[in-house]
Amino acid sequence: MNVGRLYNYYHYLFLVHCRCRSYSRHLRYGNFVDNIRLYVRGGSGGMGLPRLGGFGGNGGDIWVVAKKDITLKQIKDKHPNKRFTAGVGSNSSIHALRGAKGEDSQVFAPVGISVTTDDGRILGELNCEGDNLLVAKGGHGGSLHSGFLPSKGQTRQIRLDLKLIADLGLVGFPNAGKSSLLTALSHAKPRIASYPFTTLRPEIGKVMYDDHKQVSVADLPGLIEGAHVNKGMGHKFLKHVERTKQLMFVVDICGFQLASNTPFRSAFETVLLLNKELELYNEELLGKPAILVINKMDLPEAQGRLRELETHLENQEESSHLFPEDVIPKSLMRFTHVVPVSATTGLGLPLLKSLIRQSLEEQNIIETDGQRSERLLKLRREIPTSSIPSWGFSQPT
Repeated sequence: MNVGRLYNYYHYLFLVHCRCRSYSRHLRYGNFVDNIRLYVRGGSGGMGLPRLGGFGGNGGDIWVVAKKDITLKQIKDKHPNKRFTAGVGSNSSIHALRGAKGEDSQVFAPVGISVTTDDGRILGELNCEGDNLLVAKGGHGGSLHSGFLPSKGQTRQIRLDLKLIADLGLVGFPNAGKSSLLTALSHAKPRIASYPFTTLRPEIGKVMYDDHKQVSVADLPGLIEGAHVNKGMGHKFLKHVERTKQLMFVVDICGFQLASNTPFRSAFETVLLLNKELELYNEELLGKPAILVINKMDLPEAQGRLRELETHLENQEESSHLFPEDVIPKSLMRFTHVVPVSATTGLGLPLLKSLIRQSLEEQNIIETDGQRSERLLKLRREIPTSSIPSWGFSQPT
């Protein structure tokens, strides 16, 4: 075989290898894209006109705008080069002494993203449809102050990081039955199997109610011990937990063991470990309202183990001292409800659906009252005391 043929042969093998790796990654992570890096550049300003004192137009700005039914994958597919530039400002002329502003550019993005710079500085968050954020400002047009020379637009690399994905996030170790529970509660069809790691990307399901109310529930990749230091799916999982309104711990009543060389964890120990992983990643997560779901209640030994778990939960402080120190969190999570269910038989699911809605509605009322009080306090601070009328009271002389 001559050198040319040998080169072509090895080049072919290399391409096959690359395609196999790419296909493997596709199978492993699916089509879900949860963050994307973009290059953005504001438009340059237009030239001024020295002899007539004309002003050049400012360059266009670049905005990130929240819009429903948009995904980060759609942005990636539609803009493969991931570059966004705004329009250049018009030059000043004898026909238009003030040049027109360059055209703005909009990057439509999903609701529930944070926008950061490459060095991790947060530029802002888009939590509602229509929210917008200026990410690259256009340059100034030429004027007397700049010697009629324009300036360039702002240039930067930004990251869009999807975090807000659901009203409720399922938190649990692998094989706790989260995917089965999501299937039983909603119309989602997550992958279900007898081995632990079946969820490798978030699956979103909609829980439907008779009055057409919908609640979104996210089945997230299963945690493992050490997730807070990025073991397993680690931070990829935990960052999504940050932006669900509430949490739902899903625990196997019979306990959990990841592998033969790892320790067996009872149901209560599992609750403590999940609590600790969230705490070590971000203590603020423990302030979220949370429901504890005890799954697999159809198993023969479930009732006895449930009584044992309930005893531990009623006396969390005392019971936690029975376990190794590396398992015990500093702050113990308080659950709004503890619900035994079986995702397989449907036991307890109607009650769980009712409690999910009740918990979310109670949270909405609290948040609405808090926002109303905050607006009122702000209004009071803005109104000068001297402008408040004093009807019915004598004025000091």
